[in-house]
Amino acid sequence: MTLASVALADGKPNVVILATGGTIAGAGADVTNSATYQAAKVPVDKLIAGIPQLNEIANVHGEQVFQVASESLRNDNLLTLGRRVSELLKRDDVDGVVITHGTDTTEETAYFLNLVIHSDKPIVVVASMRPGTAMSADGTLNLYNAVSVAGNKDSRGRGVLVVMNDEINSGRDVAKTINIRPDAFKSPWGDLGMIVEGKTYWFRRLDKRHTSSSEFDIDKIKSLPLVDIAYASGNVNDTAYRAFAQAGAKAIIHAGPGNGSVSGTLVPVLQELRSKGIQIIRSSHVNGGGFVLRNAEQPDDKYDWLVAHDLNPQKARILASVAMTSTNDTKELQRIFMQY
Repeated sequence: MTLASVALADGKPNVVILATGGTIAGAGADVTNSATYQAAKVPVDKLIAGIPQLNEIANVHGEQVFQVASESLRNDNLLTLGRRVSELLKRDDVDGVVITHGTDTTEETAYFLNLVIHSDKPIVVVASMRPGTAMSADGTLNLYNAVSVAGNKDSRGRGVLVVMNDEINSGRDVAKTINIRPDAFKSPWGDLGMIVEGKTYWFRRLDKRHTSSSEFDIDKIKSLPLVDIAYASGNVNDTAYRAFAQAGAKAIIHAGPGNGSVSGTLVPVLQELRSKGIQIIRSSHVNGGGFVLRNAEQPDDKYDWLVAHDLNPQKARILASVAMTSTNDTKELQRIFMQY
């Protein structure tokens, strides 16, 4: 019996869980270990078996795409995951997809999928801050909520969603803001909704371009150009910038303080690198939401630099990598940063 025939028979949606590892699949040596544990240990079939209530809200099928801690994910992993999500959502017998993920790069993967998947079916990325072996582990409820959101028709057309701690956030906006609490993920512009006892409550929609309205398509992307992030603080020097350029970076995200500010000692260095064809993108590492204004702090038009708008450095890296698969024109790239 196919997933489609099962759904017709019982009226429940068909949701595929793609597992990639992370804390949600982690295990500690003791129930008191909530911050000390090994990630990516529990396979997807055991995650699903541990929540029998999933069968009450959806017909669930699990696939192990890979099993790694998310800080070790590479661009090739993103492409592999994106292609599998795209394949599944083209099927009539799949109503939504859930991706279990490590929290360290959840926001990057969610934003990448938000840019490249052409479907209005729900895509939900879920993670946990505590391993399943810990007291008050959050992964079980997070996964239950994620499946509920992915199977809900009201979730369609809202872009990639991140479900954790009873909140539904946009994969475009959300970021990990602390590393030891279950309320770690926040969006500077607010969450999209909440989920309580399996029921979703929506507050707003994402106004930026995403998924089915995106000009980018995972099925047409063969590889991602190298984009690196250089973190700037007081007493910054040019070592990282020059090293990234020498290593072949096509763009460098300048993670600056405040309004993506650039030290006077760095300005000539970044001008030099731009003259060699490397895109320079000013972003802000301000916690809670940086907002970089073009031609404020620096004459971006004069230097032919880009600004990341409100994207944090790691999301700016994702967008630059995707955008540069189609163009290297500064004006076009800036348009993309403002629209996505």
